[in-house]
Amino acid sequence: MLDRTARTRNGRPTLATIAQSAGVSVATVSKVVNGRDDVAADTRALVEDLLRRHDYAPPSARRTPHADGGVVQFFVHGELRAYSTQVIDGVLGGAEEAGVSVAVGKLPADLSHGASARSWARELVALGRSGVIVVTGELTAAHVDALGQVGLPLVVIDPLNLPRREVTSVGSTNFTGGMTATQHLLNLGHRSIVYVGGPATSSCNRAREHGFRAAMEAAGLPVPPEATVATDEFAYEPGRRAGELLLDGPYRPTAVVAGCDSIALGVMEAARVRGLRVPVDLSVVGFDDTELAEVSTPPLTVIRQPLREMGRVALKTVLRMAAGEELDSHHVELATELVVRATTVPPAA
Repeated sequence: MLDRTARTRNGRPTLATIAQSAGVSVATVSKVVNGRDDVAADTRALVEDLLRRHDYAPPSARRTPHADGGVVQFFVHGELRAYSTQVIDGVLGGAEEAGVSVAVGKLPADLSHGASARSWARELVALGRSGVIVVTGELTAAHVDALGQVGLPLVVIDPLNLPRREVTSVGSTNFTGGMTATQHLLNLGHRSIVYVGGPATSSCNRAREHGFRAAMEAAGLPVPPEATVATDEFAYEPGRRAGELLLDGPYRPTAVVAGCDSIALGVMEAARVRGLRVPVDLSVVGFDDTELAEVSTPPLTVIRQPLREMGRVALKTVLRMAAGEELDSHHVELATELVVRATTVPPAA
């Protein structure tokens, strides 16, 4: 019987612990999980019995063999945007290096019922998926629990929420990025600065806003309620609507820190329609450094996230988890940096 102490922190057995219980190598267990033929019948039966008894995978599951690591499932939440495209490029680069394939799909949102969630997770196993990566996903506990029950490792990138603290995630130094963007504007002489972010419940958005507040407070400047604006999505149209409300209201900033590039461009469009010039009348800093930042008019000053590297790290991490390796940390943060272009100047006299 599998030793209950030989499990990951979330309580499920890994390939390594099942291999130890069966008295075989991790590679042998991986071959059984992936449906390879080069395993002795009695060994296969023993491993399959352990997988079945400990709910690592359903009895009928067979993963399609592909190179050394199977197929990693990459899920996007909502529409595919410039941000997601760059992350996918990094995931694909990491997959090519590792000799695995990547399947891309949309994260199903209607999995609050446990039975349907388990069906979804077991279908992924039956399709031969060796791990799951989700970018900016609205994960539920049902998603996480179902994947854990079938032994599929999960890594999330810039999650909108984390229903379980032990979920492995990859992100950037969002707090530092928010603070750096605000300090850049303060150094230029701005004092009336606002933060226009994404969903208030988003963990990365909260960190960016906290960085904004920390920089303002360090400069001895108050942050009134109207100096922070939340939108319902990291997207252009919500940014434009927020810009309209902001620029038509009584609190008229000279500079804006945006929660992403798309929101920044939406704010810039709202300013243009009102006859305001960026950056002469309104300085704007974005966050991400997608292709949109370079082709905008004028080119957007940003906090750069290493999006491709985040995707590459997520791919390597999920493969390590699939191989039964224990991770040093459940969260990886990559460094952000300020990229100054043409949307920030000192405030008009």
